[in-house]
Amino acid sequence: MLPIVLAGLAALVWGSADFSGGKASQRANPLAVTVLSQVYGLPVLLVCLLLVPGSLRLNDLAWGAGAGASGLVGIVLLYRALSGGAMAVAAPTTAVTAAVVAIGVGLLTDDAPGVPALLGIAAAVAAIALVSMGGGGGGRVARETVVYAVGSGVFFGAFFALLGQATTGGGMWPLVTARVASIGVGALWMLATRTPPKIGLRGTLWSLPAGGLDIAANALYLAAAGRGQLSVVAAIASLYPASTVLLALIVDRERLRAIQLAGLGFAATALVLASS
Repeated sequence: MLPIVLAGLAALVWGSADFSGGKASQRANPLAVTVLSQVYGLPVLLVCLLLVPGSLRLNDLAWGAGAGASGLVGIVLLYRALSGGAMAVAAPTTAVTAAVVAIGVGLLTDDAPGVPALLGIAAAVAAIALVSMGGGGGGRVARETVVYAVGSGVFFGAFFALLGQATTGGGMWPLVTARVASIGVGALWMLATRTPPKIGLRGTLWSLPAGGLDIAANALYLAAAGRGQLSVVAAIASLYPASTVLLALIVDRERLRAIQLAGLGFAATALVLASS
């Protein structure tokens, strides 16, 4: 039960972080937003490390570094997709792709979960797929947005799978190497593309919560993955588009279709089945 609760909380926080990052990326370069938000999240990472220190383990640090590099690329692609404005399509498309990749890895590396958990996994994927049929304002979504969203999902799936290999004994240390790797890769990317580290005041105001919330969600997911089966935990954590879509509905007044409401119902069903 605890891993499901932690994964569900991670999904809720991740969705809020993605909404904030998407809003910042509408006002500034997505790469700069990503790297700077990663830096802004360091104080939250310090708090997580103090609360759950763990021990230094080379394997855990290596898994964290790989996850951080993958996550950085995934975030940049996601923010590029979200900057197109169709948050109710971009975020869920990313999530369903990430879920399929991570669940596939989990089923290959872990023992097969029970029937209720398998049904919960199926309900989670169905939930993400239904929510992704929103279309935001009802207009046509650019092909570029979909390409960025799918690519982001592949890298996020790798992030879920890699970070899920870290042990609970390592505490929050895998997140340290993850953040070092993500900031390092991002900084090199900015240098290579000559991207200035300037995002303006409004971009900064949205990037600050994006960075802190992202680290908090990472910590919750790491705790969940260390205590539960990767295939189940990743499926529940991938439900983060629900909060992204709801925030887009409230803040941006994006339209919520009936089929998306059905998707939210499937998400609730997934939580119940996965915790059975």
